[in-house]
Amino acid sequence: MFENRLTKVFRHISKSARRQNITCYRVYDDDIPEFPFSIEIYEDYAYIAEYSRKHTMDEDAHEAWLDNCLELISKVLDISPSKIWVKQRQRKENRQSQYEKLSQESHILTANEGGLKFKVNLSDYLDTGLFLDHRITRDMVRSEAKDKKVLNLFCYTGSFSVYAAAGGAASVTSVDLSKTYLSWAEENMQLNGFNGPQYTFEHADVLQYLDNLKINTYDLVIMDPPTFSNSKRMKDFLDIQRDHVTLLNKVLMATKKDGIVYFSNNYRRFVLDSENIEASSIKDITAQTLPFDFQQKLIRKCYKLIK
Repeated sequence: MFENRLTKVFRHISKSARRQNITCYRVYDDDIPEFPFSIEIYEDYAYIAEYSRKHTMDEDAHEAWLDNCLELISKVLDISPSKIWVKQRQRKENRQSQYEKLSQESHILTANEGGLKFKVNLSDYLDTGLFLDHRITRDMVRSEAKDKKVLNLFCYTGSFSVYAAAGGAASVTSVDLSKTYLSWAEENMQLNGFNGPQYTFEHADVLQYLDNLKINTYDLVIMDPPTFSNSKRMKDFLDIQRDHVTLLNKVLMATKKDGIVYFSNNYRRFVLDSENIEASSIKDITAQTLPFDFQQKLIRKCYKLIK
């Protein structure tokens, strides 16, 4: 059952990827409940996340089952077992879990997307450093960044910042609470030749950082916050459903007239309170920003706001 499903979706998705010259994409995402994996291709490597679930197997039996699954995945994807990396994750995680190192060994490679380069880590953290579902959104940012002052909040590893710089942004400011990921963002910028004083990296709690921004400063803002965050380094607890209106209105105050704000989050039950957001235009762009390899799984919401 699993082999048939994986063979079918891989044949279809890999064909679309080759046609679009895409080398990093998702192949499978929990399609069959008994095989709760997310499988992604990064160049000639495979990254597999096994979602935790209740089962009746003891530890040895589970390991044997997993080994059998990996052997099958290796065969279907035609990727050597030595180039397959596996992580186990909870179905519900906060952003902090991304930051926790899982392994003492590292396997880092350079991934290519949209003519740009990104450092990807397959071994050390729960996430690789490149969220593949925002491929189209990143390209939108690149197409609109020319000569603009860009602010990337909750920047993670700075992929939106790289695209903004590639689009000719006048300046790009990247903000994150994690020094690890902010340093990674700087590496990604340098990997693409984006050095200089117009590219700045701010180690800060975004909730507090927004209170200190000057009004009417930025032309283009990207905000992709976690659903929840209670990091010890944060002054306040973040709940995106509860707090999004306050966050967005503070962002809009710092945005110039007719400036653009891209806002996304991966809370599946998220409802935008558009009536209380002080924007002249709000458009739900979730569907048009969902790539071909995520069509079956609506994993996040995405909006374009104009001040």
